[in-house]
Amino acid sequence: MAPGAMSRWTTSLSEARPVSYWLDDPGRPAPEPALTGPVTCDLLVVGGGYSGLWTALIAKERDPSRDVVLVEGREVGWAASGRNGGFCAASLTHGLANGLARWPGEIHTLERLGARNLDAIEETVARHAIDCDFERTGEIDVATEPYQAQELRSWYEEIAARGLADGIEFLDADAVREQVDSPTFLAGLHDRRGVAMLNPARLAWGLKRACLALGVRVYEHTPALTLKRYGAGMAVRTPYGAVRARRVALGTNVFPSLVRRVRPYTVPVYDYALMTEPLTDAQLASVGWRNRQGLGDSANQFHYFRLSADNRILWGGYDAVYPYGGRVRAEYDDRPETYARLAGHFFTCFPQLEGVRFTHAWGGAIDTCSRFSAFFGTAHAGRVAYAAGYTGLGVGATRFGAEVMLDLLAGERTERTELEMVRSKPLPFPPEPFAWTGIALTKWALARADAHQGRRNLWLRTMDRLGLGFDS
Repeated sequence: MAPGAMSRWTTSLSEARPVSYWLDDPGRPAPEPALTGPVTCDLLVVGGGYSGLWTALIAKERDPSRDVVLVEGREVGWAASGRNGGFCAASLTHGLANGLARWPGEIHTLERLGARNLDAIEETVARHAIDCDFERTGEIDVATEPYQAQELRSWYEEIAARGLADGIEFLDADAVREQVDSPTFLAGLHDRRGVAMLNPARLAWGLKRACLALGVRVYEHTPALTLKRYGAGMAVRTPYGAVRARRVALGTNVFPSLVRRVRPYTVPVYDYALMTEPLTDAQLASVGWRNRQGLGDSANQFHYFRLSADNRILWGGYDAVYPYGGRVRAEYDDRPETYARLAGHFFTCFPQLEGVRFTHAWGGAIDTCSRFSAFFGTAHAGRVAYAAGYTGLGVGATRFGAEVMLDLLAGERTERTELEMVRSKPLPFPPEPFAWTGIALTKWALARADAHQGRRNLWLRTMDRLGLGFDS
């Protein structure tokens, strides 16, 4: 990268605020008061992100008489739920390829349940009048190298032969550039119905409002400190109070689980994104992004990008940073070297937008597991349920996870709980220094594959055979 180009590109970041664009919203609701003193309830939900919010909402919809309490350590939606890309995918398995590789016998069921889950999200947004810019625009996976274009065509032929390509279309270079114009785009797979775009923070805030309207008691700035048995139920201690509950659902995801044996199954990965200023009509026309689909490229180290409701471009991904020891710390949320790299990649993709400036640059931790998609379980003789490991695709899949947790807490055998995906666990990550060393080696190998026509070396082929890896 030439020094002059680097200077030109980084100038675009000179006024970027280090805060999530979605959370930098004058309509952000005030937090609910913290819990003080003891309370009792039927169901305690720990965590005020999507996982917890969906669990609380669906619990009340299933049984309006159920007394539900939700506690959140900071504010609803402040973490991954309020700073992601706003892609709400139907996939429950972190993409069709991952699901087909891991659960080929269940893939048609998983795809059907995922489509039904996305429909239910759209219906909930409408029924509760949640103003979150929900757009069922679909998504295009684009190839930016000739070998990726060949792989996309081969993949489309494979899924079509398996009856899994409904609503999916292969686009050649001319067809994909008719949808969105970048000189780097060589082909694409267009999923027309399986992905929606939305404002993720407003979805979280809308779910909170819906929970309150149904009678859920929500306490913010109330971290759950300990989880112990108490008679026939459970007790959770908070800084200024305590909750006694018959059942507990844990939606803490990237943060250390109150069930200690669950912790080795996830590690935090830091993801980063930029948001441009609103595009002018002329700038938008130069890109030709008329149908507002979400986009992602096909490299191992991939980018995701989309338009906001006010025609800004969110551009994120590529770097996936694992901190030694799996620590989750606020200082990791801001990474200027990644912002500069992302800015350079942005203007390589869209050279016609040179001169556009970025207004926001942010990052934060997501939880990943060794199979890249959520896992589930219970503890304390079925009194506690948990779901974690969404690996960046939790905007939609967390609603499905909420239903799984409620099924497990009820002791019900359902189509969901009978899935091998739900009944099985990923392999846990090893302790340090082995986790950091293995992840670093995998990241190096993935970058090397991107630079060598996608060829996977012995390390990656071994990880593939073991069903392991590290997703960028």
